[in-house]
Amino acid sequence: MEKKLQFKDYMYVGSMLFGLFFGAGNLIFPVHMGQEAGANVGLANLGFLVTGIGLPFLGVIAIGVSQSSGVFELASRINRRYAMIFTILLYLVIGPFFALPRLATTSYEIGIAPHVSSDMQTWLLALFSALFFGAAWWFSRKPSKILDYVGKFLNPLFLVLLGVLLFFAFWQPLGTISDAPIYPSYQNDAFFTGFTNGYNTLDALASLAFGIIIVSTIRNMGVEKPTTVAKDTILSGSVSIVLMGIIYTLLSYMGTKSLGQFPISENGGIALAQIANHYLGTIGSLLLALIVISACLKTAIGLITAFSETFAGLFPKQSYGFFIALTSILPAIFANVGLTNIIEFSIPVLMFIYPLAITLILLAIISPLFHHRASVYRMTTYFTLIAAIIDGLNASPALITNNAFVQGILSFASNYLPFFQIGMGWVIPAAIGFLIGLLWSWFKKDPISA
Repeated sequence: MEKKLQFKDYMYVGSMLFGLFFGAGNLIFPVHMGQEAGANVGLANLGFLVTGIGLPFLGVIAIGVSQSSGVFELASRINRRYAMIFTILLYLVIGPFFALPRLATTSYEIGIAPHVSSDMQTWLLALFSALFFGAAWWFSRKPSKILDYVGKFLNPLFLVLLGVLLFFAFWQPLGTISDAPIYPSYQNDAFFTGFTNGYNTLDALASLAFGIIIVSTIRNMGVEKPTTVAKDTILSGSVSIVLMGIIYTLLSYMGTKSLGQFPISENGGIALAQIANHYLGTIGSLLLALIVISACLKTAIGLITAFSETFAGLFPKQSYGFFIALTSILPAIFANVGLTNIIEFSIPVLMFIYPLAITLILLAIISPLFHHRASVYRMTTYFTLIAAIIDGLNASPALITNNAFVQGILSFASNYLPFFQIGMGWVIPAAIGFLIGLLWSWFKKDPISA
């Protein structure tokens, strides 16, 4: 007889999911969004929650209901070449190019930067990055014990301290929501700006990489039936989603209230450090720094491990040890460009890859409705790909957008592509591709996707 999970089992799996997802971006982006959204923080936060917690939740469900062994197998429903490219790009984004260096720079911005003079910042960041990723590499060789230790002790301690900070922020607010100035991009499209800002958490991408861990955990508890696994995944994920949603909302509102004392910061790491120092003083902010560094280190170990295990499977000629070394050295170098620059460089890439991840997640969930037909996956993805390239170009630095050819593409999209101006230009092309794929599968008797 198949085992039925108890309430404590759902809490355990939900807590594990929270530990996997809650990293640097989950802390800093809601605070910064709150500062920019000002009096419109309510709508902005709602949009942020859709991509910040809604899509990751759907990503975990997609892995569960599709019974895939991971993102490569799921993306192979389009074709194997696309699956290889998409998997590599996704892991580079949540690995050494963006997510990993951001963990070190966020830790540095909150923990070290506020307490040292400006002339020491450059070499201290380099030293901190080397030590941070040196420790991450060391523990990634056999990560199970440190991950268990950090998950059981440091995460709860982090949440307690963050709870103290949030308590003071709402008990003794620095300002009011209604009087907070609104950044231009949040004046008319607060919801959709918050929606695209939720991309920065990287959690929808991570859900495709980590979803199999949740599914495997539930199966190891004795649950075998696919529909039961999917149901238990939803129930367990709800624990994490509710907790993350509450924390995101409180952080964004805290960011808005901080405008009564501080100007808009360059990034959320600086803002969080300023708020912590204001309420908790030097000792409190140093303690917060220790917990943030520990939490980010835990996430770094998890990402290095996931990246290296996946790439060792994709490229079996290289060992796991080679990839953990590579995935520790590269972000230690990239971290030195600073948190603000990492965020700026990542935006065009996220505007490109997120629509592809969103459509893959949604297709996997509704796949039984179109009998898993390959043409539906392919046409939806190909149409989305074209629009995603344009969205990525639109979010690129001036060096790219000022090019005459790019200007022509963006001008055309601005005039003829719905929702392009709010960063959602992929929606209509994806829908058209989906409908064409459906018609193709009906008339051509398209084979079931691999």
